Amino acid sequence: MPSGRRLDLLSPTPFDWTDEDLAIGLARTFRWGGHSVWPGAPLSVAQHSLAVLALRRAKAKGGLAQAEARRELLHDAEEGLLGFDCISPLKPFLGAGFAALQDRLSAVVALRYALPPWSPETKRAHKACDIALAAAEAVHVAGWTAAEVRGTLGIRAAVIDADPLAPQYGGDPWRPWPPEQAAERFLSALRSLAR
Repeated sequence: MPSGRRLDLLSPTPFDWTDEDLAIGLARTFRWGGHSVWPGAPLSVAQHSLAVLALRRAKAKGGLAQAEARRELLHDAEEGLLGFDCISPLKPFLGAGFAALQDRLSAVVALRYALPPWSPETKRAHKACDIALAAAEAVHVAGWTAAEVRGTLGIRAAVIDADPLAPQYGGDPWRPWPPEQAAERFLSALRSLAR
């Protein structure tokens, strides 16, 4: 890890990384196989995670509790520890061993950050936001058409035009942030949710 700590992927503990390590890992782990129509950095998992949190907050009736918001922000945290966001078509070929590895990492993340378990209702609400963002990222970042998102990628969610991060951070909607900026913004959100 950037901090010098070591993560044993076969037997991880909640003490194997710092919050800064996680933020840097997520900011340097890219969605869509690193492909982007934008010049510069591809879309990071850190930026995606912040977008999921923003969209989920916008849709949550009565708001989200701190722990629920933390769970949304950290829903892909194991990818930052691995440095790998597996594209969906590849996942079936990686098999049960990879799924078990992800589960181990997710479990220690949940333990470290005191994440509540998903209920069927909260999992559905989360997945709706995650999938909606996947559809939007496919078009606005990766360069697919809306028809290809539905027909080729099999994502049934409507493509949203409004970037959920634009109201808070400004800038060009959907433009991927440089890794340093993504790490800083993710870490700031994580710290605010830890209070």
